[in-house]
Amino acid sequence: MQRALLALAALVLLGLGIVPLAAGHFHLGVLVPVGLGLAGAYLVWRWSVVLAWCAAAPWRRALWRAAWLGLALWVLSVGWLWQHIAGLGQTPATTAPVAAIVVLGSGTQDGKPRPALAMRLDTAAQLAALQPKAVLAVTGGVDFGQEESEGAIMARYLAQTHGLDPATMVVEERSTSTVLNLEWTGPILQQRGVDLAQPIAIVSSDFHLWRALQIARSQGFSHPIGVAAPTPLLTRFNVWLREYFAVASSWALGEW
Repeated sequence: MQRALLALAALVLLGLGIVPLAAGHFHLGVLVPVGLGLAGAYLVWRWSVVLAWCAAAPWRRALWRAAWLGLALWVLSVGWLWQHIAGLGQTPATTAPVAAIVVLGSGTQDGKPRPALAMRLDTAAQLAALQPKAVLAVTGGVDFGQEESEGAIMARYLAQTHGLDPATMVVEERSTSTVLNLEWTGPILQQRGVDLAQPIAIVSSDFHLWRALQIARSQGFSHPIGVAAPTPLLTRFNVWLREYFAVASSWALGEW
């Protein structure tokens, strides 16, 4: 029974990793399930040999149990984080009046927003239509392998898809992380007369909002309001898993 369950888990993990990998997504949220799936498949294949190896010495049995305990604790920690980020954020219709709308970058390809970024921009456009007096800011530098800044691509997408005027937008084009998105957008908003103590909408993917809001507060945004954009179904599991490592890294680096 244990071997059968492990085989099933390995197949699921491999599927969750290989499908987005084949679609061109390459990050920890993809590589970890592939790695775990391959490890599980190897254990299934060598099950009798592994059990015999463990039975040969007490320290090996202890190591075997410790490895499974460590994996279980890690899974619990992932679940704890997911419980915190699930359902976080407002919709455009439920967002209180704000002085500005900041759209965080999420990757571009061939001069166009990737699906996750397009969903953030679509959500921001809905909010901008409901609150036309709010200053709209898009933020992001040049992605690896790209020639145009994310901010410029975001502004063009909003103009072409939603009819918004790029001349009225704040376009930040240097940042390469969430911290820099907010650190460099704040002063530009202040130049446009926005007080960072005012309510400011932070538009990002649902899984990313928890960390983004923590960072926004550390960057001087006194009243950030998270507005959640949906995550593409194909990569939902993977980006939520990647966010686990991003939160751990952000915490270790003292980004909030």
